[in-house]
Amino acid sequence: MPPATELRHTPLTAAHEAADARLVDFSGFLMPVQYQGILEEARHVRANVGLFDLCHMGRVRFTGPQREQAAQFLVHVNVSKLKLGAIRYSMFCREDGTTMDDVLVYRDADEIFFCINAGNRDRDVAWMKEVAARFDVQFEDLSDELAMIAIQGRHSTTTLAPLCTGGPDEAVRKPTPDGPPGIDGPGPGALKYYSFYRGTVCDTPAMISRTGYTGEDGYEIYFAASEAMRVWNALLESGAACGAMPIGLGARDTLRLEAGMALYGHELDDTTNPVEAGVIVKPIKHPHDFSGRAAIEATVASGPTRRLVGFTTDSPRVPRQGYSLHAGDEQVGSVCSGSPSPMLDTHIGTAYVTTGHHEAGGRLEMDIRGKRHPVTIVDLPFYKRDY
Repeated sequence: MPPATELRHTPLTAAHEAADARLVDFSGFLMPVQYQGILEEARHVRANVGLFDLCHMGRVRFTGPQREQAAQFLVHVNVSKLKLGAIRYSMFCREDGTTMDDVLVYRDADEIFFCINAGNRDRDVAWMKEVAARFDVQFEDLSDELAMIAIQGRHSTTTLAPLCTGGPDEAVRKPTPDGPPGIDGPGPGALKYYSFYRGTVCDTPAMISRTGYTGEDGYEIYFAASEAMRVWNALLESGAACGAMPIGLGARDTLRLEAGMALYGHELDDTTNPVEAGVIVKPIKHPHDFSGRAAIEATVASGPTRRLVGFTTDSPRVPRQGYSLHAGDEQVGSVCSGSPSPMLDTHIGTAYVTTGHHEAGGRLEMDIRGKRHPVTIVDLPFYKRDY
């Protein structure tokens, strides 16, 4: 790891250092990989609630009359049909259909907001600036101005709601199963999944979204970076009775893998496309063009030659990216991600395998230094919450 002085810090780095986190280089940022232990932290999020520093991720927006047209060129979802306050998962693709990044798209009354991956920030920003100029819209990189914190777990509403004012529109309200009396009305507990609203957290203006990367209920909040330490500490205090604690990137990776969520650099990279990744599986109905549409539609029509799958293994060896998968003497795939699974009590992984070897229940072998280890193909996700 380069010296810490050469790595970028988030507004919360001091909090991680004070908590004796193990800090590592992640996409050029000094980030906490763990505090107490990766599997222990993952179990804690599943049972209670955890906080994640996501300030290293990118936060950008388009404004101007042509903002929706510019955003539509970047993503496959039908931007014009999104309700105000809606969020969608999509990808930035090249003309040949390969993936530049996976992103979240937020439609607001006067802007289209994107959350992008830390490792792809520089090239995403360059690409978006080019598209903004083409459509004559304003592009703003807010990554350093806005902090981003995730609150994840079955007690996330109990933790966040007492610190909030404002609430979503009636159109996106729903009852909250885990909120204490008095917070089931307007506020974060009233949000539908993949919706957001603008209110306040700790009396500072914030965008509050019911999203996350763990498979649990939870929120991601965006607000002024100067307020990050105050909000972080207030969240820990608010959720103390529910066991709120900071969680590192290691547990986040295990949690997202159990939930079957892709990670750029693993399930997604410069060679993958949204069809084989399972993001686009049917012909696209809306009429709008977007980067890579022709290539993606051709792949949908012909069928992908490989598919992203999940697998389990009883091997004592944890699956690692790059391990090969075999059907007899034939190599038919390669591991993308692997981890012990706290919820399944076994080792799990994802892989791209040749079409025909992707059906759940199929048996393959994972090669680790010349020794074969049996794996079983399973449907994704590995884990779904029960509340």
